[in-house]
Amino acid sequence: MVAVASFVVAVGTATGMMSAFDDGRTPDQARPQVTGPPSRRPLPAVPSPSPATTSARPSPATPSAGPGPKSSPSKREPTTAAAPAQLYRHPESQVLDWVGAHPDDARRAVIESRIADRPAAVWFADFAPSTITARVRAVTAAAAAQDRVPVVVPYTIPDRDCGGASQGGAPDLAAYDAWIDKFAAGLGSGEVIVILEPDSVAQSDCLSEGRQADRFASLARAGRVLKAANPGVRVYFDGGHSEWNPAAKQASLLDQAGAASPAASDGIFTNVSNFHRTSDEIAYARQVLAGLGGPASLGAVIDTSRNGNGAPAGGEWCDPAGRKIGRAPTLTTGEAGIDAYLWVKLPGESDGCKGTPGTFSPAYAYELAR
Repeated sequence: MVAVASFVVAVGTATGMMSAFDDGRTPDQARPQVTGPPSRRPLPAVPSPSPATTSARPSPATPSAGPGPKSSPSKREPTTAAAPAQLYRHPESQVLDWVGAHPDDARRAVIESRIADRPAAVWFADFAPSTITARVRAVTAAAAAQDRVPVVVPYTIPDRDCGGASQGGAPDLAAYDAWIDKFAAGLGSGEVIVILEPDSVAQSDCLSEGRQADRFASLARAGRVLKAANPGVRVYFDGGHSEWNPAAKQASLLDQAGAASPAASDGIFTNVSNFHRTSDEIAYARQVLAGLGGPASLGAVIDTSRNGNGAPAGGEWCDPAGRKIGRAPTLTTGEAGIDAYLWVKLPGESDGCKGTPGTFSPAYAYELAR
């Protein structure tokens, strides 16, 4: 069966995200930088060694599973009297840089109001153990000062992207475990959402049985370490998306990775850097969670950043035309079991067809936002 990846993160891939790299700034600064796109090509049959570089990756070109289950309409739940928590918008990103540098551009108002002003995830995709604690702390402390919830993405699992376009990560699992310990030390004491290693579970079929088991053990450990560091942390594991693995298979993989344990996990994420409709992702996530078991408290978060028109026909993934931004990021979805809609992939960062992978394309951002 052909498997396909769901997204990308830094150099030389097809989807871009806001990413805090070690760029020589002082340790207390987290600067989102160029990230790359996902590769939606068939995965290699055998794992390839991956150098310690960073990259960003897109979703599959030819999904291994058929279309995901359709969700039936569900009524929105009444909001409570208490004000809902608000997501954090990191103040440095390529889109904000562009908005500030182009005050007279006719596209500026649309891009600013519909993309730049929205909160998005901050990625940590480079293996830089000496500075990771300070860089994570810069994001979480700034969010706590505003009483907002940041979304952070650790993305350094070894053999990342199976040696493909987003290859990179830690040199081995022992180094990864130590890096996670340092990452956790920067999480602070406020609420934080952690999107743990996109594609690390759904795309694990390229690993041998033994290496897959070792990866899953490290992911389970990572979940426990992150949650133990801060009671306010919510950790979500890789759920792929509705046109990748069948729900039962994904649930089985997630169970092996520790995602059913409340000591390590708060649930799953789906659709990272992809385009599948929210309704399909809701139905799929619920099926995966039902198959996973675990406590009823486990939920799902969905990347809605570019799924406003659904996925394009034929598996097109590289800056496809006709796509639109999806639902705004929120922690109040009105859907049972769906904890949040998030913008994990920042709209407007190129997959590689509207510009260099991971760089901001105002033309594409405007097309998505208008």
